[in-house]
Amino acid sequence: MTFRLSAGAARFSEPFSQRHAAFLAAAQNADGGFSGREGPSDLYYTGFALRALALVGRLEDDVARRAGEFLSQHACKPLPAIDFLSLVLSAALLEAASGIDVFARAGCNRTRTLEETLQRFRRPDGGYAKTERSLSSSTYHTFLTAACLDLLGAGIPEPQRMAALIRSRQRPDGGFVELDALPHSGTNPTAAAVGLLKLLGVLDDSTRSLSAPFLLAMQNREGGLRANTRIPVADLLSTFAGLTALADLEALSAIDAAAARRYVASLESPEGGFRGAAWDDRADPEYTFYGLGTLALLEIDSFGIPTLESQVSGPLRR
Repeated sequence: MTFRLSAGAARFSEPFSQRHAAFLAAAQNADGGFSGREGPSDLYYTGFALRALALVGRLEDDVARRAGEFLSQHACKPLPAIDFLSLVLSAALLEAASGIDVFARAGCNRTRTLEETLQRFRRPDGGYAKTERSLSSSTYHTFLTAACLDLLGAGIPEPQRMAALIRSRQRPDGGFVELDALPHSGTNPTAAAVGLLKLLGVLDDSTRSLSAPFLLAMQNREGGLRANTRIPVADLLSTFAGLTALADLEALSAIDAAAARRYVASLESPEGGFRGAAWDDRADPEYTFYGLGTLALLEIDSFGIPTLESQVSGPLRR
């Protein structure tokens, strides 16, 4: 998926990429981390800012160096699951892009830190929980943890058991749920489940035939995808997650691509960055990554979809 996004983003126009890179760079603080909409530097938003900058080819050495200093300050500390996983993904990105070893700079062993931290969130059901107090695994956090382990070349514990856990969370409508007790499928847990099953090499035709129609039905009149059937409005997170899963399911060409482009373009801020939904009034690094990622997915010729650059009034024509 990283290659697919990069291939699509390579076709962005220079002014488009520069505008969003400038917005993201402005969110970097003196300590090297990035903020969300307000407050101090945050590991979660730092991860999205770095990924978005890398996507548009603007992860400069100075930005990476400063971000590495921020990440190193937190690498050996006990962290919530989402912050630790964000740190791991960011560290891997910086090492690949600039040769920066965040964990070595912090003076801790990456493998041991990874194993000890993740063990706190591992559950008997075969997955990983959102918090240390959570009794059951989270579909999303299990996917994110497996992705981190795979990225670092570490083994995924009991992959067959993990796959069985995720399969048990598929509902009759074809979607998946975040937790066992939930009855209603959602776009985001479905995307996480599809991504994990593909990562584990067990994404089969049955899952494809059931999950793709569910995700396609989440696209509404706005052009974006909804989080679930009970929410009437689309949002950029669900749109990116849903389209990513449809790409994994080899069904992205079935989406109304023109409507999806219009939806994403409507959330772009003139000064750079993307808002989260029609009701949102501010851009931030997280939604900027989702916006750029969605456009990159839609830009790829292999899906048989006209490129954004061919749209006379498209968002890349400014």
